[in-house]
Amino acid sequence: MTSVPTLVALACGLGLAVSVQAAPPQTHADHAAHHAAKVSVPAQRWEPDASLREGMRRVHVAVDQLRHYEMGHMSAPMAVDRAAEVEDAVGFMFAHCKLAAEPDAALHGILAPLLGAAQSLQANPGNVKAVAAMREAIAHYPHYFNDPGWDQPAPAMHEMHDEP
Repeated sequence: MTSVPTLVALACGLGLAVSVQAAPPQTHADHAAHHAAKVSVPAQRWEPDASLREGMRRVHVAVDQLRHYEMGHMSAPMAVDRAAEVEDAVGFMFAHCKLAAEPDAALHGILAPLLGAAQSLQANPGNVKAVAAMREAIAHYPHYFNDPGWDQPAPAMHEMHDEP
């Protein structure tokens, strides 16, 4: 099975090749240029598609659960599992979201640092600061997207705590 980082790297390369030839409609395959560009917060927030809402909900739940890791109430393997859930949700969004160019660029400005922090935590579970970086990345989401219910707390799931 191909990993998300490999797929992202391939998509970036494909995006650069496509952008040199012509200016086709924006897709997640050509997001490489979006990482460097900051997108201004729109006067009216964009409407997320169903895939974006689903993916961001999955991210929200996993990042919220990682608060327990920051407080020492979750094991490192469980934290790595939550970071993998974030990575899977980002991969889902890359594969399924259909957005216009400007909201797509804004989304990539959120997902790139989110994915980097999740991968950092997976590579080094002692890097608890990666959880704060994930939280910071998703904090920008409601500035760009009008997603009703985003401000609601993530569902409480107490089964995530380690058993003694």
